[in-house]
Amino acid sequence: MKFFFEAYGCQMNMAESAALKLAANEQGWEETDKCEEASLVLLNTCSVRKTAEERVMGRLAHYAALKKKGRSFTLLVAGCMAQRKGESLKKEIPGVDYVIGTSGRSFFPQILKAIEQGKLAEENEEKPNFSFSFSHLEPGSFRSFIPIMHGCNNYCSFCIVPYVRGPEVSRNPIDILNEIRLVAEKGVREITLLGQNVNSYKWVDGQTNSESLDFPGLLDLAAREVEKTQIRWIRFLSSHPKDLSMEAIRVMAGNQVFCRHLHLCVQHGSNAILKAMNRRYTREQYLELVYQLRSAMPGITISTDILVGFPGETDDDFKLVLSLMEEVKFLYSYMYHFNPREGTAAYNLPERVPDEIKKERLSQVIKLQKKHTLELLQNRSGAQATVLIEGISKKNADELVTRTEGDEMAVVPGKSSWIGRFGNLTLGSLQGNTFRARDLKLLE
Repeated sequence: MKFFFEAYGCQMNMAESAALKLAANEQGWEETDKCEEASLVLLNTCSVRKTAEERVMGRLAHYAALKKKGRSFTLLVAGCMAQRKGESLKKEIPGVDYVIGTSGRSFFPQILKAIEQGKLAEENEEKPNFSFSFSHLEPGSFRSFIPIMHGCNNYCSFCIVPYVRGPEVSRNPIDILNEIRLVAEKGVREITLLGQNVNSYKWVDGQTNSESLDFPGLLDLAAREVEKTQIRWIRFLSSHPKDLSMEAIRVMAGNQVFCRHLHLCVQHGSNAILKAMNRRYTREQYLELVYQLRSAMPGITISTDILVGFPGETDDDFKLVLSLMEEVKFLYSYMYHFNPREGTAAYNLPERVPDEIKKERLSQVIKLQKKHTLELLQNRSGAQATVLIEGISKKNADELVTRTEGDEMAVVPGKSSWIGRFGNLTLGSLQGNTFRARDLKLLE
């Protein structure tokens, strides 16, 4: 039997989508890229932005309409939106057959078996605990996302994640190291350690209740494990400024296996707004982190998230966003304006910023970020860089798409057989935010 898959959202969702695909494959199911061939249509959803949910609702309505016209298939919704909305999704979209939230993956094999038998699976009322799964790699994959923790305890006032992902759960370091060995044996060259807030990772031995391991300790173990393999680079996502320690920076700086790029979500530049967001750090503390990162690792690139138009944001607050951007100069940013998320602390806050002002402020942030990105990339023209060759250019089959450890993109002439290998090249002129590079030489 065949299944058709759509996945939305963050890298954690992508990793969990891979786990669902693996479960289906192990039960004899085959993935198809043609919806009309599928006995099961599965959407793994995101709830972080209201727009993400609206997009999924549109897709569900489309599939429900196909079923109403006589198409016969099972429609399953998984992930964060499934966790948030629960069984109410079936009432909103009558064509939905199953809803499994972020902890409901263990029920998935039963659903597959029921579809094979032409009956409805009986859902267990007991909610399963979240369990980590090992990576599933397609043949030829050379990058892997490895979850190290799940959930969030931060409760930022604008964020739905703690409500749909649940409290923080850290993964056994033995399992993490075993997974690093597993993906290395399958030819992976770069790994990304994943979590809603990776640097709050903390493992306490359940038997002794005394031996513990924090995030810097895990980074050190991962680096030592990687040194035994052909894996060359380690990245991690996502980092909360309040939990990024000087010890973690020291471990990163002391080992070249850690890519010289960090996504460090600032969200805002005003202490008043940061406090209202419940971010639990100040502008000054964030800037000190940036200073420590750049002092320890000269040339490191930093990216971020920026949220404007939060309730109560004044013109002076907004100016502090722009001034922080000027001071840090991020390589890139994920920029958005405040949209109230039902169920979060900020949902009913007064002093709402009018939509037209939110959009105008966001346009200023986008314009400034484009300026900084261009300046930073132009300053790199002519530099030598080590890259991981990721694929063939969509615009020119004779060119390869590559990525630097600083998360800069470059295209360069080369052979498709080089994909998945590392090389050195010279960064040239820019086409958009992508370098035209030359003189690619393989490292091995």
